[in-house]
Amino acid sequence: MKKIIPLSLIALSLLGAEETELQSINVESTYITEVAKKAQTSADLADALSSKVPSVDMSRRSGIANDILIRGQKRDNISIEVDGTKVCGACPNRMDPPVSHILASQIEDIEVIEGPYDVETFGTMSGGLKIKTKKPVAKTKAELNFGFGAWGYNKIGATVSGGNDKVRVLVSGSHENSEQYKDGNGNTLAEQVKNYATINPTLAGSKYQTVYENMDAYTKKSLMTKIFINPLQNHEIRLGYTANRSDNVLYPNSKMDAIFDDSDIYNVEYEINNISDLYKDVRLQYYSSKVTHPMSTEYRVSGASAEMVSSLVSKMEGLKLINTFDLDKTNIDIGLDGSKRTWDGQYYKNDVMIVDSATKSSTSIDNAVTENMAIFTKVEKKLGDFDLKLGARYDSTDIENDDLTQRANDYTGFNAHIFATYNINPENKVFLGIGQAKRVPDARELYFKQNAPLPAPAGRIKVTGTDTLEQTTNKQIDLGYQIQSENFEFKLKAFYSMLNDYIYYNKDLANNNFVNIDATIYGMEVTSTYYASDALSVDASLAYKVGEKDKALIGQTDTDLADIAPLRGTLALNYEYAADSVVKLEVQASDRWDNYDSDNGEQELAGWATANFKIKHAVNKKFDFSFGVNNITDATYAASNTYVDLILLTSGSTNVMLLNEPGRYVYTNMDFKF
Repeated sequence: MKKIIPLSLIALSLLGAEETELQSINVESTYITEVAKKAQTSADLADALSSKVPSVDMSRRSGIANDILIRGQKRDNISIEVDGTKVCGACPNRMDPPVSHILASQIEDIEVIEGPYDVETFGTMSGGLKIKTKKPVAKTKAELNFGFGAWGYNKIGATVSGGNDKVRVLVSGSHENSEQYKDGNGNTLAEQVKNYATINPTLAGSKYQTVYENMDAYTKKSLMTKIFINPLQNHEIRLGYTANRSDNVLYPNSKMDAIFDDSDIYNVEYEINNISDLYKDVRLQYYSSKVTHPMSTEYRVSGASAEMVSSLVSKMEGLKLINTFDLDKTNIDIGLDGSKRTWDGQYYKNDVMIVDSATKSSTSIDNAVTENMAIFTKVEKKLGDFDLKLGARYDSTDIENDDLTQRANDYTGFNAHIFATYNINPENKVFLGIGQAKRVPDARELYFKQNAPLPAPAGRIKVTGTDTLEQTTNKQIDLGYQIQSENFEFKLKAFYSMLNDYIYYNKDLANNNFVNIDATIYGMEVTSTYYASDALSVDASLAYKVGEKDKALIGQTDTDLADIAPLRGTLALNYEYAADSVVKLEVQASDRWDNYDSDNGEQELAGWATANFKIKHAVNKKFDFSFGVNNITDATYAASNTYVDLILLTSGSTNVMLLNEPGRYVYTNMDFKF
């Protein structure tokens, strides 16, 4: 019987999902393969990754469309790339992060980059995701997936692919929606807000209106189409389009909800392979994306008399050329990368645009444009028992917006790394990585104008952006050891990251809240697997990190860095009782979050532990089903903290509303193949 890869080392699953296979391809990254082998029980990739990859945490905002952190880094400190395209959300409050625009069921494999070790992608400062969606095949195939769960969750998804040697086509679509989940205390999302507002009466306007208290938490629809054409031998044209439509997504501990969140992603690639012995491949890619995102108080008590809307649009387009050479068994990539992002937003009150009484501005972000041009190279070489990887990238970036009172900025940056692996023997290896990467401020950090407080009768605008920000530099070292034998796998990875001009939010400033600071983050991740037999395996994972400012911010005393989750781990028992049929029992736990930035909105969180159970049974090669229970003990806990770079419900300077995680969740999933 084929040995299975244990649950704690793999993804994907929201509250229990289908098996994927993790393969250790490179020690500097975590690879997740065969993600789209099964349709998943939810589209939320963030929840899945944070549950299964030790270096990844999640920022819980809702029942769907949550954000990720890699080693305590999020937003523009990490990059998200789907089939080589960059998608940027429109919401400055991260209601539509990049990972929310791709569904788990559409994904073939993922590379989780842990550190500044990617020079192909603009903005990979402290890590990132390289997501590859499934490809069309010549043989006609079809899959149909149904998912059902507690709190009225239901999903249907279908994929059809087929063609011939010249043309292959794939169409994949899904529809899912869910009622509001309940936490361990039995409270829905609306009830969590009501309980918080009862304790803090000044926030009564943030409660949901009675007519909306029991509305669904979200509805999400997606369509992905691909056409691959081979006009000549070794030539391939790849065309892709992905549409996502999310409606009425509730964000309970924010001031607003998403009326809708629409994204359209276009991708065109031309690749030529095996050109000559020296010049191996060339790939040219153009991509374009648009995200439209209006947030509103329509469903809140305050919205009954004065509906406030923040409407934003983000557009991204890019062009990339990569040439691959083989010079004396040395693999060399040389590439050019260019992109342009446009970000624009306005405020409305009762469908009338708000105009600041002093500045006459009606915008949150005034048509900000970020243009980047870069050249990069990668080199891979094997020298005896050593595997060497080197990379370098030079960026030139210009950022401006239409508000002439805010200055334009230009940045240049040099990124470079070396990653060396020493293969002690076929089973044991040690590795060392040293790298430097930079990232520029985004338009929110430079130019954002917050309509504060909401609603604001006078419509006064607070400028939280700081147009004098420097770009951030991450200098990092990684050191680790890995063993892979027939019955045992173990990987230990330690890192130390020095952040210069790190972009941070200081809530005590009246305006221009984003500032540059110096900080460090260090920690380690451990993953291990023991195969007791072909049928039985045990796995464990652990992540620990510490984040510290070099000194406290002006007017503050706390030197703890925000977003640094405490010690967390997973232990799982896996039993494959028949071919492709598995029983899993898993425990996830977190230490108390007692090192936190109290000066900037974070608070102490209690430690927690949850237990999950799942069985997947393959009836035959055409049909299998899963049944599972997550959070078996119905524990009540919060896993995400409340750093003020997110605009959350707050009463006073320290009392910020936490959002509890889901309670006991029972689900089933059915897959049909044709």
